[in-house]
Amino acid sequence: MKLKKVLSSILCLTMVTMLFTGCGKEAKTNQTGNQTDNKSENKSEGGVDLSEHVTLSLYLYGSAGVANDEILAEINRKLTEDMNTSLEIKYIDWGDIGTKYPLIWASNEAFDMAYASVNTVVPFYTLAKQGSLYDITEIIDKYTPTLKEKVPETSWAATSSDGKIYGVPTLGSGYNCTGFVYNKENCKKWGISEVTDLKSMIAYCDASVAHGIYPFNGDANIYKDFYKMLIDTTGKWVPAPGISTEEMHLVTRDYNNIKDIIHPAFTDEFVQFVTMMDEWEKKGYWPKDILSASTGDKEMYKNGQSSSYITHMGDWTGNYTNVHGNLPDQDIDAWYFAEDNNKVMKSSPAQDITVVNANSKYPERCVMVIEKFLTDRSYYNLIQSGIEGRQYEIVDGYLEKPANYDESKDAGGFSAWAFSNSEFKIPLRTEHPSRYEKMDEWSKIYLSDPYTGFSFDSSKVATELSAISNVNSTLGIQLMLGKTDNVEAAIEEYRNQLKKAGIDKVIEEVNNQLSSFTPVIKNQ
Repeated sequence: MKLKKVLSSILCLTMVTMLFTGCGKEAKTNQTGNQTDNKSENKSEGGVDLSEHVTLSLYLYGSAGVANDEILAEINRKLTEDMNTSLEIKYIDWGDIGTKYPLIWASNEAFDMAYASVNTVVPFYTLAKQGSLYDITEIIDKYTPTLKEKVPETSWAATSSDGKIYGVPTLGSGYNCTGFVYNKENCKKWGISEVTDLKSMIAYCDASVAHGIYPFNGDANIYKDFYKMLIDTTGKWVPAPGISTEEMHLVTRDYNNIKDIIHPAFTDEFVQFVTMMDEWEKKGYWPKDILSASTGDKEMYKNGQSSSYITHMGDWTGNYTNVHGNLPDQDIDAWYFAEDNNKVMKSSPAQDITVVNANSKYPERCVMVIEKFLTDRSYYNLIQSGIEGRQYEIVDGYLEKPANYDESKDAGGFSAWAFSNSEFKIPLRTEHPSRYEKMDEWSKIYLSDPYTGFSFDSSKVATELSAISNVNSTLGIQLMLGKTDNVEAAIEEYRNQLKKAGIDKVIEEVNNQLSSFTPVIKNQ
């Protein structure tokens, strides 16, 4: 996913991605290896007995940076002083997520906390329903009043199941808004208007081809960007559950009617869009060998092999210096598809969550630690940016690497997405300034995901979903990239194959499960 790639790219300025874990037992040594007393002075906080030093474990994605132990030692120094607690680290490397993340839950491993999301391999709501998570409802009420107050009620509702809270959501704000990223300097050179709609986007692409450079270049994954463009530019369509959003998924035709679910393939809008894709392919908007290409679109832009690309706002603005920093004459902007239909959607509060394992012996301390990272700026800075003067410094309000920063000695950090807090975030000079301008603008007009709080159980249609994925990964991609001999015939064949694969059964199952779902968020 692009958002995560961007975030890991941003973290290189402050840290290398990683994660915490441990054993949920009494600590015998601290993170510097010094002996600690299992029995400390009799202390408590909010009624929790803190007389014994305890080491908690927290699972996050990523791998260890060379300075991680030193950053964690500073965190643990503060935690020990504040609540006689420390954290221990383990990592789930990026390549192991698909196998190791499910295993930590299935194996009944003794750990305390973990990163969770509606998009993790084992989704958050599945973990809650199968009894893997600790009900923290009463803990929040009794022991972490600051946390309870800071998190909006809608966010608590999004991390609840059957009326009980099973996770602490991020306090960060993200928006799922995809756009056409282009260079305004090209508009000046080519004598065309800036891109503000589909007509001006096509004019830019035509001019690009006329000047000998592909508007789009990359691998076949750009079909996903075009599919998002279709969804975002069409009426009140928004993604619906049932089929992974990593492929050609379902939508509801009206975000105020969550049961009006369809597959876009069976609509006139789809026909018009893929016909346009067929025309764009014939115009030479992307290379003929795109289906077999292996280099991503931003890398191709960086190499001067394209004049634009499609991605979400957080990706291009956060990755701005990495992609555009060494290129000449860069005046980058974006036309965001969803803005025209007032469909800029805020990320689900259940996108990034910290959960407590059902078998944790210290659930109260777990939630108290989470509260520190989310509501105490000193803890937030450590988990997000490292040690001031070592991993970062703040210059004129921007986060920067210190002059003496040595990547081989000082690199480190954590994939702490679930501990994000927009109030505490310090901008980076490597980011495009429009990042914060857009976030401020969209914070006043955003649309919430109408399916927040809903978890689709795919077990009854697993066979159908597998067959649909096969259809999407062949004929579906070919249609989105204009790689069919006869677009009308290919659309009809795509529809027939979806029908045979069981698309109607999947939609029926989604609606059956939605019949007992009460939305926790309603849009006006």
